[in-house]
Amino acid sequence: MKDSDFKRFDMKEPPRNIKWYLKPIAKLLVMPAIKKYKPKVTYVNTENLKGPFILLCNHNAFLDFKIANYLLKDNRSNYIVAIDGFLKRENLLRNVGCICKRKFTNDITLVRQIKKVLDMGNVMVIYPEARYSLCGTTAVLPESIGKLCKLNKVPVATLICHGHHINSPFWDTSHERGIKGEECTYKLLFTKEELESLTVDEINSRIVDEFQYDDFKWQKDNKIVVDDKNRAVGLHKVLYQCPHCMKEYRMTSMNNIIKCEECSKEWEMTIYGELKALSGETEFSHIPDWYEWERSNVRKEIENGTYSTGTLNVQVDSLPKDRYYDIGKGTFIHDMNGFRVKTIDKDGDTHEMVKDVPSMYSVHIEYQYLFKKGDAIDLNTLTDTWYIYPEGRDFSVTKIALATEELYYDYLKKNNKPIKKGLA
Repeated sequence: MKDSDFKRFDMKEPPRNIKWYLKPIAKLLVMPAIKKYKPKVTYVNTENLKGPFILLCNHNAFLDFKIANYLLKDNRSNYIVAIDGFLKRENLLRNVGCICKRKFTNDITLVRQIKKVLDMGNVMVIYPEARYSLCGTTAVLPESIGKLCKLNKVPVATLICHGHHINSPFWDTSHERGIKGEECTYKLLFTKEELESLTVDEINSRIVDEFQYDDFKWQKDNKIVVDDKNRAVGLHKVLYQCPHCMKEYRMTSMNNIIKCEECSKEWEMTIYGELKALSGETEFSHIPDWYEWERSNVRKEIENGTYSTGTLNVQVDSLPKDRYYDIGKGTFIHDMNGFRVKTIDKDGDTHEMVKDVPSMYSVHIEYQYLFKKGDAIDLNTLTDTWYIYPEGRDFSVTKIALATEELYYDYLKKNNKPIKKGLA
């Protein structure tokens, strides 16, 4: 099937107000979670905040959306939602105010949609990290966020939640851990007048500072107990390289243990979210430190010009609109030049996507996506999304995500472009 035969989402359809009959249903869906988890909310000049304004939220679990909906109370709000969220429920999501977006694309249409939302007097809810955090710490933020805030000339608030990653980590969303005591800060970050007086760089700097969080540090500091017997299951998806023998792609996890199959070293994940080696040195007790060590190793490969996944065999699904299309098996390469994917479908048609390094400051990945079909990388154009499933075990989508970010920073450095803290 040729790409031109696929139906596409109408990305230009104007945003809608939530339908009156869906308002009570939305609240009914939110309240059980609020009653169950009883989040502690700190308000900073937002008790009586009314639209239009922009709300910037950090992103760790689906509970983020429920907390935002609860705190916005009677404010009409619109949410930016990834394209796969619209699958088979487009009309419903549009009727509750959602706007579809293909991740990590430069989309001027979205900028216009945001302005329309604010002109309607609504709250524009944005998750600028554009993906769930991989290990409960801040993901890179787009440099354009400061410009967007200044352009729209409305107040900007932030909602930073702590504990959602601990309760439902992205590397294992099969069940919630049932913790209570999550905290969030709902803060007015800029008034309209402040935005007018500040530069884009000053706005970005304050946003980056506000978005600094670490759920595992929060868990330890607040002595939050997670006694779930399977609390470490899936952690090897993020911690893919052994710090003892240095081997990649041979980590595994079971119950509360993460283990390297190459050298057999094991670490226990404690009830406070720390790691403890069962024998020998504990290289990293803090999970984000292990993750950042992996990043530093990827950075060295890029600095040496040696980074490459090699050629991986893959199967690819396309999501142009309301269903996934199997566009065949083929090859995938991610290296110093960016992404190259090529497949041939059952009709003999060739499909190809090339994304060079400057075009992507980050990439979205999935663990055990689509009914546990496998780990996936999703690449986007303005009209299509490809879910790419590598075969075998000699790869890590986490490493590919880290490499995408480090390649972009390397590109900026080599081209004498400014690199700003926490931004891309």
